[in-house]
Amino acid sequence: MVLKEFDENKRAVINPDDLITPVKGMPKTAVTCFSKETFQRMLEVFLGEKIAKTMVANMEIPVYKTSYKGIELALFMSDVGAPACVAALEDVFAMGAERIVMFGTCGVLDSAIEDCSIIIPNAAVRDEGTSFHYAPPSDEIEVNAKYIGAFREMLDQIGCSYTVGKTWTTDGIYRETRAKVAKRKEAGCVCVDMECAAVAALAQFRGRDVFQFFYAADNLDGENWDIRSLGNLAKLSEKDKVALLAMDFATIL
Repeated sequence: MVLKEFDENKRAVINPDDLITPVKGMPKTAVTCFSKETFQRMLEVFLGEKIAKTMVANMEIPVYKTSYKGIELALFMSDVGAPACVAALEDVFAMGAERIVMFGTCGVLDSAIEDCSIIIPNAAVRDEGTSFHYAPPSDEIEVNAKYIGAFREMLDQIGCSYTVGKTWTTDGIYRETRAKVAKRKEAGCVCVDMECAAVAALAQFRGRDVFQFFYAADNLDGENWDIRSLGNLAKLSEKDKVALLAMDFATIL
């Protein structure tokens, strides 16, 4: 299969540094999320100043700088889907960031996981295409090995409950069939997302640090799909708390 043709050469025909130049004053740590509404609320609270931008096809992605707890951080919004998400991360790293904290929603494969609760992936099933351009073929990839202990310690200290487990990263949002859901549950997956495996592969390939975590949204573990808080405008105060977790963790990396 074509996806087995991994090429370990770090240089490609088009590279991030062919298009992106280092940004003066770029913070070493960046925070990103996928929800437009949550991101706008973060900008309003943390007073981000635009310092750069990148492009994904027909969408501009501004990059902002802010100071939180005395630490300079970059803020940007990630596009949904592995290819666009990874391309933007490549650009932000080329600007000068060294580590990224990423958070977003996921669907749960275990109905016992409460809506908006925290999920920390420790592995991802590679049911998408992007990761195979960054890592040799395999069914799964390790996630968050470097920082998962520190994040759990932070959550424990503030009494925030969470679930640690494997995620199923897929490109086909409308192809999450009942048979596939059952198979992924048997493999130990507790949730499903669209970027995690690819982002982990990128981080390993480039030698950069990315910490990813989710807040639970729609429930696929039932006779009927339950949208719960998947919508951008649902449970905004709860999502604000998740954003604050990401910002707090970014300051200690």
